[in-house]
Amino acid sequence: MPQYSYAFHNFDKARHVRASVREKSISHKHSREIAVAISGKSIEKAREFLENVVAKKEAVPYRRYHNEVAHRSNIRDGFSAGRFPQKAAKEFLKLLDNLESNAEYKGMDLDRLRIVSAVVHKGTKLKRFQPRAMGRSSPKYDTLVHVELVAQEGTTE
Repeated sequence: MPQYSYAFHNFDKARHVRASVREKSISHKHSREIAVAISGKSIEKAREFLENVVAKKEAVPYRRYHNEVAHRSNIRDGFSAGRFPQKAAKEFLKLLDNLESNAEYKGMDLDRLRIVSAVVHKGTKLKRFQPRAMGRSSPKYDTLVHVELVAQEGTTE
């Protein structure tokens, strides 16, 4: 089994709490945009945002991967292109649950936690083949994703 490390440096066990999910079959592009959207938010606001994304009430702003992405009127951050990536948002909600559990175990105040790092990396590529007509085949690649969240206990604002 591979040994994974976190992308976040200067980790202090007394102030920070972290959680990660490895080799998940979700879109890397959707995950990256969600990570940028929730970075800097409190756990409560991030959870509310992700639940609104799953319910299609609030769109995730697409900053980098926005070619041919429809504009949404319910984006708060000043970007107009956005989508509702439900599958990735559900995985982020599970990861937030894990982050809260880790913080509870450490005895941290959940109301004062703020996400300081949300990182998404590409993982293993699953290489398969799709059968085609006349005895041919086409390659079919599926890229798995690593997601890491780090929260810091600080002052409430």
